[in-house]
Amino acid sequence: MNTPRTSNPESPPNQATVFPEVVFLGTGTSVGIPALGCDCEVCTSTDPRNNRTRCAILFRLPAGNLLVDTPPDLRTQLLREKIPLIHAVLFTHEHTDHLFGLDDLRLFPFRLGHGVPLYCESHVERRIRKVYDYAFSDREATHPGSTPQLDFVTITGTPFEVLGIEVIPIPLKHGPYFDVLGFRIGDFAYCTDTNEVPESSIELLRGVKTLVIDALRYQPHPTHFSVDEAIEVIRKVQPQEAYLTHICHDLNHPVADAELPEGIHLAYDGLRLPMNL
Repeated sequence: MNTPRTSNPESPPNQATVFPEVVFLGTGTSVGIPALGCDCEVCTSTDPRNNRTRCAILFRLPAGNLLVDTPPDLRTQLLREKIPLIHAVLFTHEHTDHLFGLDDLRLFPFRLGHGVPLYCESHVERRIRKVYDYAFSDREATHPGSTPQLDFVTITGTPFEVLGIEVIPIPLKHGPYFDVLGFRIGDFAYCTDTNEVPESSIELLRGVKTLVIDALRYQPHPTHFSVDEAIEVIRKVQPQEAYLTHICHDLNHPVADAELPEGIHLAYDGLRLPMNL
């Protein structure tokens, strides 16, 4: 079993001593936990594992920090985890809870010396250009850093390279209207915001050691897996261990985690896992 580990997140990611790892920046559903105005047991819990910001993860790689999605809580997440720099971003899809922290990338081009590379499908790029139209205006900038500097790299369903490592896109369904991507890097796969993994994508996940997958709540949902549905997918893929993410306030961490089958866990904000490239 992968044991959550502690490392020095302030160390420059190009140091040979940095072990490749995954940092769970956020593991919550679109409204976050605690939910506004809710006084349920989970939303009022003092267990920090029940405090769930919007979903994102970070791959700490030998060549840099690779972020997956830019949720509205991004600045808070990066400060909390002491992540000083983002070198590139992957996008699973264009929903608000995975996109609306994009402006928090504005500082990074000063240190990178170029715009932040955004790896996404063409329809996600169109959404970003529409929502963040000020970042792509022909108007002369008033000062450096007034808008985020972003460099798009179009991805499709074929593997591609980022920061010297291969990324395998995993096509997923997110309800009846949205096709989204999961990603596999080495022996680790991340599949958030889905309620259907096609058989062809199951095959792409074969052999992963760690699978992270959407599991919103116990009850069925039209665009997200329930806990039981996620467990069914996990049993198909047969990873060594699995973590559930995109969790709502129906799941009280210590109770729900204890009830899961062996090798399956609830993820939580700040969890760190080693990985093999």
